[in-house]
Amino acid sequence: MKGKKLDNTKSQQQPVPPVQGDSHGYGWHYWLVFLLGCGLYLNTLFHEFTQDDAIVIYDNMFTTQGISGWKGLFTKDTFFGFFKEEGKANLVSGGRYRPFTPAMFALEYQFFGKNPLPGHLINILLYGFLCLVIYILMLLLAGGTRPPSSARYFALATAILYAAHPVHTEAVANIKGRDEIMSMLGSILALYFTVKAYDLGQKKYVLFAGLSLFVALLSKENAITFLAVIPLALYVFRNVSFGGALAKSLILLVPAALFMLVRTAVLGIDMGGTPTELMNNPFLKIADNSYVPFSAGEKMATIMFTLGKYVQLLIFPHPLTHDYYPRHIDIMHFTDPGVLVSILVYAGLVFVAVTGLMKRSVLGFGAAYFLITLSIVSNVVFPIGTNMSERFLFMPSLGFAVMAAYMLEKYLNRDKALGLLAVVGLIAAAYGFKTITRNNVWKSDFLLFTTDVKTSVNSAKVLNAAGGALTTEGSKEKDPARQKQMMTEALGYLQKAVAIHPNYKNAYLLMGNANYYLKEYENAIKAYDNALRIDPNYRDANTNLAVALRDAGRQAGEVQNDLIKAEVYLNRSYGLSPNDPETTRLLGVLNGIKGNHDEAVKYFEKVVEADPKNASSLLNLSNALRNAGNTVRADELLQKALSIDPQVLTKQGGG
Repeated sequence: MKGKKLDNTKSQQQPVPPVQGDSHGYGWHYWLVFLLGCGLYLNTLFHEFTQDDAIVIYDNMFTTQGISGWKGLFTKDTFFGFFKEEGKANLVSGGRYRPFTPAMFALEYQFFGKNPLPGHLINILLYGFLCLVIYILMLLLAGGTRPPSSARYFALATAILYAAHPVHTEAVANIKGRDEIMSMLGSILALYFTVKAYDLGQKKYVLFAGLSLFVALLSKENAITFLAVIPLALYVFRNVSFGGALAKSLILLVPAALFMLVRTAVLGIDMGGTPTELMNNPFLKIADNSYVPFSAGEKMATIMFTLGKYVQLLIFPHPLTHDYYPRHIDIMHFTDPGVLVSILVYAGLVFVAVTGLMKRSVLGFGAAYFLITLSIVSNVVFPIGTNMSERFLFMPSLGFAVMAAYMLEKYLNRDKALGLLAVVGLIAAAYGFKTITRNNVWKSDFLLFTTDVKTSVNSAKVLNAAGGALTTEGSKEKDPARQKQMMTEALGYLQKAVAIHPNYKNAYLLMGNANYYLKEYENAIKAYDNALRIDPNYRDANTNLAVALRDAGRQAGEVQNDLIKAEVYLNRSYGLSPNDPETTRLLGVLNGIKGNHDEAVKYFEKVVEADPKNASSLLNLSNALRNAGNTVRADELLQKALSIDPQVLTKQGGG
C-alpha cells in the first residue's frame, strides 16, 4: 500500500445511500428520532418565561423593538440590551457576543409580543430537528466504515440516547437555551456538509458548511471546538490521513476568522480581567474579611471535581439543578476522593481518545469529541463565570451518546439490532421519564427556584433567587398567615445566602424587602444599610430604604408613641426622598404634634404644592396655619378643601 493517497476521494468507501422513504423499511427511524426529541418537551409548551429569558427577550431593549432592534443586537454585547449601560454588560470575562438567537427572539417579539408560547414551540421543533440531523450525520459517518444495517442502528441508538438525555432540559425548556440548540445544530450541519463535500466533491457543500459554522458561532462561541472535531471525524470515518483531514477542513477557518473579526470589532480585545465578585468568579474565597483568589491547587482541584461531576450526570442524571454557583461546589483539594476519582476518569478518557484515534476507532472519536467540546466550558481554557452548568453538556453529551451506543452495540453484538434497540429503549425510557418530570420544574421562576434550592442548598445564587421569588409571591398573598410564612421562609434562604457570600448586595436588598412586608421595619433598614455599605450607589436599596424609614417613622409615632425615634427615621427618609408626599406629610404631622407649627406649615405647603386639589392635604395645611396664627389663610384653605370634598372634615374626625 506504499504510496497510496489516503485522501483520494475516489479511493474511499462511499457512505451508505440515503433511505428512500419507507421502501427499505427504515423511514420510521427518522420519524422516531424527530418525534422523540419533540415529544419529550411538549409539556413545556405552556410554560412561562424563566431564568435568563429576561436578559435576552422581554427586558432587552433591542429584542423588544422587534426587527428594528437587530442593529443593536449585532453591534453590542449580548447583555447590553438588558443592562443598558456600557461596561455593565461585560460582567463575565471577555464579554458575550451571541446575537443570532436574540435576533430570532426579536423576530418572534415583532409578531407575538411578550408571549412565551411561540418561543417554547420553536425550541421544541428545533430540538427535534437537531436530533434528526444527529441521526442523519451518524448514518453518514458510520456508513463509511460498516454495513448499511449496522450503520443505521448505531446511528439510531446514538440519536435516541442524545434525544432522551435529561441534561438537555435546561437548554430546551428555557427559551434562552436556544443559543445552545442553534450552536449545536450549526456545528453538526458544518460537520455533515464537510463530509458530504469530501464524499461527493461538490463545492456547494463547502459553502453550506461555512455558513452553518458561522451561524453556530454567532449563536454561541462553543462551536469553535468543531474546528478540531471536523478533521477528526474525517480522519476516523473516512480513513483520511490526519494531514489530509486538516487540509479538507482548512476552509472552515474562514467563517471562524470572520466571526472573530466581527466579535473583536464589537467587543474589542480587552478580555476584561478577572472579576472580583463571587457570582461572576467562583474561584474566590474569604480571607481576612476580603475575597482572595483560590490557590492554584484549590482552583485546579475544584475544576477537576466539576469535570467528574459532568461524567456522573451523563451516566446517572440525578439530581438535576440549574444552579452550580458557589458554594454548591465547595473548595476542593487534591486529597478529596471525588477529585481523585475524576482524575482517574479523565486519564482513562484521554487514554481511550489517544489510543482510539490511533486505531481510527469510533470509541476514540467519541472520547475525543467529548473532551474537545467540553474543554471550552471547563474553566481550564478561560473563566466562564460559574463552576459548571448542565447546559454546558448540551454539545459534549453527543460524545457520551456515541461511546454508549458503541459499547452497547459491541456488548450486544452489532448484528443483534433488536437487542440493541431494546436496551437503548429501556435507557431512553428512564432518561425520558426524568426529562419530562424535570421539565415540569421549569414552568416558572418560582417553581424553578424553590425546587432547586432544595438541591443546591449551598448556592448563594439560588438561595437568593428562592428568597426573592418567595418575597415577590408573598407580597401578593392576601392571607396574612400565609404571607408571614412565605416571608419567614424567604428570610431563612436570604440569611444563608449572605452567610455564604457576605458581600451579596442583592440578597441584602431582598432581605430588606421581606422584613418590610413583615412590618419589621428596623430589620429592613439594617438590611438596606448593609446593601448600601457594599454599594453606596445601589439605586434600588436607596429607594427602598427611604420607604422603610418612612414607615418605621410612622410606626414609631403612631404605634410606639416614640416621637424622637419617629423624627430620626422621618428626617432620614426625607433626606433620601425629599419629594415623597407621604414622608413630607408625616413630618408635618410630627412637627404639629411637637408644637413646631411653622415647620409643620412648611411641610404641608410642600404636600399641597405637589397635589393642589387634594382636600385632605389642604385641610392639614389649614390646621397648621391656624395653629401658627394665620387664621385668614387657614379659613381660605378650609373653604377650598370643602369645595373639593364636603366630607373632608368628617373623614379626618373634624380636623
